Amino acid sequence: MAAIDGDQTGRHHGEPGPPRTGGAVTQGGVGERSRSAVRRRARSRRRRRAVEGLTVVVCLVGLVTYLGRGAGRESGVQHAVLPDGPAGVQRPVTVERPPMGTPAVASPGLNPRVRPDPTPPPTTPVLDPRPSPPPSERQVLTVTRVDLPATVDLTADGPRDWVHLGLRGADSTVRKRDGSGAVAVDGGRGARSGHDTNPELFGWRDGAEVAHQAGTPHGVHTCGVGNGFLLTVAGDGEIRTVRIYVGVWMAQGRLTARLGQGGPPAAVELEDPHTEHTTAFDVRFRAASGDRLSLSWTTVRSFDPDCGSVSLQAVALR
Repeated sequence: MAAIDGDQTGRHHGEPGPPRTGGAVTQGGVGERSRSAVRRRARSRRRRRAVEGLTVVVCLVGLVTYLGRGAGRESGVQHAVLPDGPAGVQRPVTVERPPMGTPAVASPGLNPRVRPDPTPPPTTPVLDPRPSPPPSERQVLTVTRVDLPATVDLTADGPRDWVHLGLRGADSTVRKRDGSGAVAVDGGRGARSGHDTNPELFGWRDGAEVAHQAGTPHGVHTCGVGNGFLLTVAGDGEIRTVRIYVGVWMAQGRLTARLGQGGPPAAVELEDPHTEHTTAFDVRFRAASGDRLSLSWTTVRSFDPDCGSVSLQAVALR
């Protein structure tokens, strides 16, 4: 008890007590060594955990960096360094890249696969091996309608030739004195009859059969569909105009002009289903010497069962 009290008293006053012996001392040393080993193992475990944690962090950073770079590549953005910065300094810029799947763009901006074809070289026209006829031989054929005055002057209208029909009956004609004789009335289909009901008068001052006429309403006509008159005008290689004075009575008439050397015909029509109607047509043509212009004036429709007809009064050539 004294020893214990002394020991306790000494520790209480801060003085070391006597060393312990026997089992007590042995147990105390073993306990201290056990605690030191535990602390070392704990520190070792903490260091391993720290290293493992650091390793995990480094791996995570590397993974994030790798994924970030991959995302940058997938987003179509790459970084380039421009050479115009000061020495030793690099200025990054962002260069947009075309999205994946977009074909590369080639200067000056067109896809090579869709670049327009080059302008083809001009083609040489294929010329007709046949020589073109000279202007003096080219075909001319037109028909136009003209208005009539109250009195027709055949001497003025036909300086080259003229013919009047019906002055003295259905078969009578009066021709121009000293005319060219180019105009010929070659007949036609149907019976011809004379009349004196033309609304216009016809006069002349240079007739052969009748030298002078102040004005006459006479003419000739023929009734029925398909009937009419045939005329020809001789050509001389020059452009000429022949004027034909015609009419209809309750009918539709058709004037057809055709050149002897071929080519398409020219045609016009005149119609009056109720009464008489007269007019004149100018036929402008060119026919070679020895060739002729053919004219037909025919009833194509009749509105009168008795005598729907076409009429012919005169022909003048200039």
